[in-house]
Amino acid sequence: MARVCALLLLLLLPGACGPAAPKLPPLPEDALVLAFGDSLTFGTGATADTSYPAVLEGLIRRKVIRAGVPGEVSARGLQRLAGALERYRPDLLILCHGGNDILRLKDDRKTAANIRAMVELAQARGVEVVLIGVPKPGLFLSGAEFYERIAEALDVPYAGEILAEVLGSPSLKSDTIHPNAAGYRKLAEAVAALLRKSGAI
Repeated sequence: MARVCALLLLLLLPGACGPAAPKLPPLPEDALVLAFGDSLTFGTGATADTSYPAVLEGLIRRKVIRAGVPGEVSARGLQRLAGALERYRPDLLILCHGGNDILRLKDDRKTAANIRAMVELAQARGVEVVLIGVPKPGLFLSGAEFYERIAEALDVPYAGEILAEVLGSPSLKSDTIHPNAAGYRKLAEAVAALLRKSGAI
């Protein structure tokens, strides 16, 4: 009986940790990572060297370009992305965009279409993608649902709740919508963990 119980436990364990992240090819040591987005990628509320891309660079030991534009909406980000991909030719795109659309109450369908188009643009150029979900304001913060749908449809690793966790903690914020240095470190650590889970590093 004990052996049967042990066997059942082993069969159940793989599902106990939740669904596996989509896999990414290993990033070579000389890989270039493009962190693309708005003020959350720029690092508003902290210094350049404590922004999440800068911290992530140290954690994964790969070059990370910080390509964040404060105040940018997703439609403008989509227009800008092609040039950034052409300029940097990254191996991996980490996309964190759409927060300004959410704050300005823009149509979720249009925002989702822009985010999806950014992911597809990178994939069409052979660039792997990681997507970070931005939460909607509310009593209980949670990544806007369309991010998860896009990640599932396009099979990209997704960090869905880390920004909600950071922005839900006063000690990790510089203001109502931006992390402080400690918050950006938490974000970078979560992205690094996702890259490890996906096999990229």
